[in-house]
Amino acid sequence: MAKKDKNQDFPQPAADSDAPQDITLEEGEESTGPLLEVQKELDAAKAEASRNWDLYLRERADLENTRKRHLRDREDAIRFANDRLLKEMIPVLDNLERAVEHAGSGSEDLQGLLEGVDMTINQFRKALEDFGVKPISAIGSAFDPNIHQAMGQVESAEQSPNTVVTEFQKGYLLHDRLLRPSLVMVAKAPSGKGQDPAAEVSTDTEK
Repeated sequence: MAKKDKNQDFPQPAADSDAPQDITLEEGEESTGPLLEVQKELDAAKAEASRNWDLYLRERADLENTRKRHLRDREDAIRFANDRLLKEMIPVLDNLERAVEHAGSGSEDLQGLLEGVDMTINQFRKALEDFGVKPISAIGSAFDPNIHQAMGQVESAEQSPNTVVTEFQKGYLLHDRLLRPSLVMVAKAPSGKGQDPAAEVSTDTEK
């Protein structure tokens, strides 16, 4: 009598019932979700870091521009701090120069006084130059409303229209900024020569 196989009564598992490789695939598929979330969070963190870096660079640039602007304002404040004082000093120089002009035609007894006043004027001019004050050269130059103030016009055949021919009061610049305009008379073409209306100079003295 043939022996009965002891495993004959137990059914054998099907080849595709619960194979280990299927479990591995399922576990791999299940782990895909968290990895994607981590990758998304990493990408978002990188994007935020890039935005923050850009903001940092912008803020740093703004801060540097503000610092430079404050430094420039401070330097200008120092350079022009004496603006009011110098405006008050210039008329004193005007009076000294007028005194010398009037006394120049006097007697020889005044020569010593004139020499002393001339020395005072020169020292005064040197002091103004040390503070950055420079006189404006007006006679013979083209009228410039930025530095000249026209008191009127005079017909002239020798000078080109719109040329400064007379200076009533000398003008001054402080570090290339107008401290006081020159008061001048401006040439215009003689009557009958058809002066260009566009060359008319405003004589408004309210500045």
